[in-house]
Amino acid sequence: MNWREHIYSDPEIGGGKPIFRGTRFKVEFVLKLIAAGWTYEQMAAEYPGILPEHLRAAAAFAADMMRDEEYVAIGQAQAI
Repeated sequence: MNWREHIYSDPEIGGGKPIFRGTRFKVEFVLKLIAAGWTYEQMAAEYPGILPEHLRAAAAFAADMMRDEEYVAIGQAQAI
C-alpha cells in the first residue's frame, strides 16, 4: 500500500501532524486506538470517517517511519 495516497501533513491542520486525507483524524490517534485494542468496527462506529484503508495506511506509514530511525536496544530503553 502507498500510504501517501491516504496520509499527508498540513501545518494548518492538526499542528502539522500526519492526518488522513479528507479528514482531521491524526495518524497518531488511529495508531493509539489500534494499540489500545480497538477493532475497526469500534472505530467506525465511534468515529465515522475512519475507513479500513486508513488502518492499512497507518501501519504502512509507521513501518516506513521506523525504517528511517535509529533506536536504542529495547532491553536498554527505560520505561516511562
